[in-house]
Amino acid sequence: MTLGVLLILALVLFGPLLLAVIEHNLELFFFVCGIAAALVSGRLTLELAEHAAREPIPITLAAAAFGAAVHLARPALERLFTRLSTSPHLGRVCAGVIVVLGFLSSAITAVVAALILAEALALLRLERKSAVRVAVLGCFAIGMGAALTPLGEPLSTIAIGALNADFWYLARLIGPYVAVGIAAVGALSLLFPVAAGGASGTADAADGWGAIALRAVRLYLFVAGLVGLSAAAQPLVDAYLVKLPDAALFWLNSVAALVDNATLAAAEIGPGLNPAQQRNLLMGLLLAGGMLIPGNLPNIIAAARLGISGREWARVGLAVGLPLMALCFAALYLLAP
Repeated sequence: MTLGVLLILALVLFGPLLLAVIEHNLELFFFVCGIAAALVSGRLTLELAEHAAREPIPITLAAAAFGAAVHLARPALERLFTRLSTSPHLGRVCAGVIVVLGFLSSAITAVVAALILAEALALLRLERKSAVRVAVLGCFAIGMGAALTPLGEPLSTIAIGALNADFWYLARLIGPYVAVGIAAVGALSLLFPVAAGGASGTADAADGWGAIALRAVRLYLFVAGLVGLSAAAQPLVDAYLVKLPDAALFWLNSVAALVDNATLAAAEIGPGLNPAQQRNLLMGLLLAGGMLIPGNLPNIIAAARLGISGREWARVGLAVGLPLMALCFAALYLLAP
């Protein structure tokens, strides 16, 4: 039973990296693996099925609603960012976009925030290096901010469900660290030159109603699958992970740069972890998740919309993420209760 769960978790972790067909159908793959893991572990009950059906509803509805709002507001957004593209303070405009989307992402969802970021960068018509740099920094901010509420992203949805916690639990647990992290990323963007001169228009055609609906369905399946994986991994978490020291939990999750951090959250988070362990685990996941494209949903969305390669992302993501992880690690041990 344990071996079967471990094999499924290994397939979930490395399958998207090895097979393009899995990478392109990630949500359905996670849904099937979630069912399989729950079945193999003997935890596939009616109660779990009801939980998996109910858990994705808030984030799915939020993503669909805000996706529709962005679609309806697109003409106004195009006019706004076209005007901003001629600003003599373009660097400050980009820093503002990064910080605002970082703090809003827990309400509008990471998916919608990443779409707005990508469209904003395309409409600002930045030179290539500037666009890549701002996209990576923006996704760091969005990935951190979205973790504060279960509406923000699959990672926070799964964490709240696994911990059986209230809506604002993660905001209380990691809110100060996330707020400082978002502000730091925004300030960091001001240190780099931002230049216009890129191609005009957006990277892709605007989403239609069908694309918005399909994205909502895929998100629903993704979160439902993560619920199954989390339930199957729970005995392993209780037996082994709770024994690891806080520092090990933080640095262990640097692997989130290679694998979607929500997947690791589903496999690792459980009520057996104390608050300090939860804080270290989550901050490790959030910061490492921004370093490479597969690390979280905002990265994947922004890179696809703007045509950013893995190498381009890594140059910026690793240079930003590793120092941020080191600083956060120090802060956790100096400031955490």
